Amino acid sequence: MKLSIYDMDYTIIRKPSWMSWLFHYARTEAPARLLLAPLMLVPALGYALHLTDRKGLKQATQALMIGRRSPREKVERAADSFAAGFGADNELQGALAAIAADRTAGFEVAIATASCRHYVEALARRWGIDRIVATENRWEGDFLTPEIRGENCYDIGKLRMILASLDARPTHVKFSSDHVSDLIVLEWADEPVAANPSDALRQVAQLRGWPVCDWAK
Repeated sequence: MKLSIYDMDYTIIRKPSWMSWLFHYARTEAPARLLLAPLMLVPALGYALHLTDRKGLKQATQALMIGRRSPREKVERAADSFAAGFGADNELQGALAAIAADRTAGFEVAIATASCRHYVEALARRWGIDRIVATENRWEGDFLTPEIRGENCYDIGKLRMILASLDARPTHVKFSSDHVSDLIVLEWADEPVAANPSDALRQVAQLRGWPVCDWAK
């Protein structure tokens, strides 16, 4: 198997998705929670002061804007409408063309993202991608909780989660990302691609001779 893995935010889509998702869910499924939006400054300040990490920040903001037990039918309905709206408005045509080209070249396509699976699945369906490695929330039966199971799918955690998802190393791994936080995964891949790269990743790519794709233009 040849595997082409894509980061999502700023790689396939032009904007970060997390806050947009939280506000979309609150607006469409729990409008009263919009009144709690100013309270998100508290965990954001905690993150800025290094009192919590990205995982803790996600858990706290999700609890405020989505709730501590969110019915599956509401989550799935909001995720589908989020993919149809936010996904359609922000997907990068260059990225979709690259995905199509990878499929033609015989790659299986996957997404590996720090975003949470409960809404990434709907976006992935839009792009015809079945294999997903993402941050995982705990479900209590048919209720979504803010608790994250295992690691936040970020930095070295992303590589560990990719490796855990594989039965064996593919014959060839291509990985496309915009950010230097994915450097460890880019170095692991057989074919690293700097896609819409941050300044820091662009510098690394130029030093190492990695291809640079500017799909956002």
